[in-house]
Amino acid sequence: MSADDAVEQTEQPWSRRRLRSTNERLLLDRLRAEGSASRAQLARETGLSKPTVSSVLAALQEAGLVHEVGTHTPERGRMAVLYAPDPAAGYALGIDIGRSWLRIALADLDGEVVARSDVRNRARSSGAMAELVVTTARQVVATSGVGTEEVAHSVVGTPGVYDEERRRVRYAMHLPGWGRAGLFDRMREELGIPLEVHNDANLAALGEYTYGVGAGSRLFVYILIGTGLGMGVVSEGRLFTGAHGGAGEIGFLPWPGRRKPETLEDAVSGVAVVESARAFGMTGQLTAKAVFDAARQGQPAAVRAVRLEGERIAHTVAAAAAVLDPDLVVLGGGVGHSVDLLLGPVRETLRSLTPLRPKIAPSRLGEDAVLLGALATALGTARDVVFERRTAS
Repeated sequence: MSADDAVEQTEQPWSRRRLRSTNERLLLDRLRAEGSASRAQLARETGLSKPTVSSVLAALQEAGLVHEVGTHTPERGRMAVLYAPDPAAGYALGIDIGRSWLRIALADLDGEVVARSDVRNRARSSGAMAELVVTTARQVVATSGVGTEEVAHSVVGTPGVYDEERRRVRYAMHLPGWGRAGLFDRMREELGIPLEVHNDANLAALGEYTYGVGAGSRLFVYILIGTGLGMGVVSEGRLFTGAHGGAGEIGFLPWPGRRKPETLEDAVSGVAVVESARAFGMTGQLTAKAVFDAARQGQPAAVRAVRLEGERIAHTVAAAAAVLDPDLVVLGGGVGHSVDLLLGPVRETLRSLTPLRPKIAPSRLGEDAVLLGALATALGTARDVVFERRTAS
């Protein structure tokens, strides 16, 4: 008789339930982290006896948390059944709210996206934007064929910092009315799904750490450059958000410009690229993308504007390097699409600003960084919720 079996026989009923739940979680986490396995393999790797592994797997299978995924016949021995987590045991919803685009995706517990929608954000009020989020999220869930009750958790990425106590977003300067109290409570109620709110740059950093170039980094910084300027920090795989959620709001740093007061966001955002291009002589209806496209074609004013943007981004990187000492800085957001033009000026200017020179890389996830970070965060909670629900019943 193994030690775990002996403990199970001598402990009180409530303790046996707790031990069984611990063993269930142990096997489920192993299968999720390492992939499918047989009962014998799980017994070897966890130290549980084969009868205990069989009993726990049977309970997990009955709860709909694991399923059989095939068989394996070793060189010596009998054919063994392979088990893996059932991805359809529950679902998670990720939502990225930006000034120009709303992106929503539904994923199963394996992280596989089963439905997605990207829509233009044409809302002109906070109420209309909240309605657009709810309507689009409902459509995504309906398209997938999944029932709302099967969606265990959702996470929203938004500019600004969510104040849990006051039930509102602060510092979302580019989304008019978005700081109104109760907007997210309304979305929770209308969706009928638990909803958690995070800063978009923080989620982009987490997404890049989980799925992109940040994987394995000890401490890395994601700089989100688009309509505004934000920064997310991941240390040892965990987000660093500060005492009040404002860590990474690097756009508020003062900047010595023509206007007073002027901030780093005023100097580095996509709007700043357009303003610089106009100052250097470009005319017509300009966007940051148009300026970068013109720079690729060698248009002198555009080339100067892009170089100036690179120099200003270098100041942003220098500030982050001095305070955080990251081993990697990732450039992302709308302006991140043109990192090929920016890396030269950024690195050259950085050498003249500071002896601290972290590795600089473009985002691998592009415009999906916030959405994937929201999904990764939602999945972490959804897996716990589904486990508790199904093992309790």
